[in-house]
Amino acid sequence: MKKLTIAALISMMSFSSNVFADIKMGIILGFTGPIETLTPAMAASAELAFKEASDSGSLLGGETISTERADSTCVDSAAATTAAEGLVSGGVVAIMGADCSGVTGAIATNVAVPNGVVMISPSATSPGLTDLNDNGYFFRTAPSDARGGQVLADITKDRKVKSLAVTHTNNDYGKGLADVYVAAVKAHGINVTAVTAHEEGKADYGAEVATLAAAGGDALAVLGYLDQAGGSIIQGSLDSGAFDRFVLSDGMIGDSLTDRFGKDLNKSFGSLPGSTGKGAGKFADVAKAGGIDSSGPYTGESYDAAALITLAMQAGGKADRATIQANVMDVANAPGTKIYPGELGKALDLLAKGKKVNYEGATGVEFTDVGEAFGSFLEKEIKGGKFKTKKQR
Repeated sequence: MKKLTIAALISMMSFSSNVFADIKMGIILGFTGPIETLTPAMAASAELAFKEASDSGSLLGGETISTERADSTCVDSAAATTAAEGLVSGGVVAIMGADCSGVTGAIATNVAVPNGVVMISPSATSPGLTDLNDNGYFFRTAPSDARGGQVLADITKDRKVKSLAVTHTNNDYGKGLADVYVAAVKAHGINVTAVTAHEEGKADYGAEVATLAAAGGDALAVLGYLDQAGGSIIQGSLDSGAFDRFVLSDGMIGDSLTDRFGKDLNKSFGSLPGSTGKGAGKFADVAKAGGIDSSGPYTGESYDAAALITLAMQAGGKADRATIQANVMDVANAPGTKIYPGELGKALDLLAKGKKVNYEGATGVEFTDVGEAFGSFLEKEIKGGKFKTKKQR
């Protein structure tokens, strides 16, 4: 009898452990590499959404989420793939990330899709990802550069730039954005004096700067990453006097750039995905309460990616990979009650009652039929040595 009682207790403890075990989520971003100053706030924003859902007590009857971070490096697809394999083998049910387009495509193709794991990237913007053969497992809360390049070209025209040279990082993101941007500025009648690719991680960019300087122009468009080549090319251009006005892609916008160059960039401008709408204001409040600076690139998109994962689980009633994949689109788009940052508990309660939700989030989430955000953009300018938002585009 005593043995039976002990066995029953062990069985109950095992069952209880399984019921109340944390739901594992992966976060894979470039914690090292050319955007390493941007990713801590992105990761923290995603973790904020996961914590909000956990703390509500409403997620699948009281389940909680634990997160595991992994490093995409942003530029090394082999390392990123290995890191993602570690997350998947560790039992994560979904992945928030990756960040840069090349590593995101590699992880999706080689790890996530074959294993039936949903990825929601907050920042991979290459147009090539639109046609990724993903079997419905890849989503992104950032809009494609097919639109982003056009928006940046429109801003360039509106700021009276008549001629410019263009340099882009030599990867999927840089090449895809450069193709769209160059075609669009030419259509606006702007003279493009040169288009050159640059590699990340070099010690010296003197040759690249010399080539661009020889081509000349009213401005230099830098379509790359602020913490490596992009920042170094700006440094060389300022030091040599080749350019003092820069057109900046989303990967170039961050406080580390203005901390480095300050008022020397006061003539410069750029754009990145973002919103000034109701959700953005609510996210700013939620992020501030959580000790996060919401002004950085892709923080809102990261919160939204994590929120969509939690709502998809609740909509399907299970914390498994297939359930998330089957329900992301339903919670992202109308019909349903609009949900904003700080309202995940409300959304979870509605879903538990069989109600529909339409997650607007921080960035006005609305997915196309292939699961990527239509998106809006923020026109950024540097004044007084700091990035300022001029308006939403």
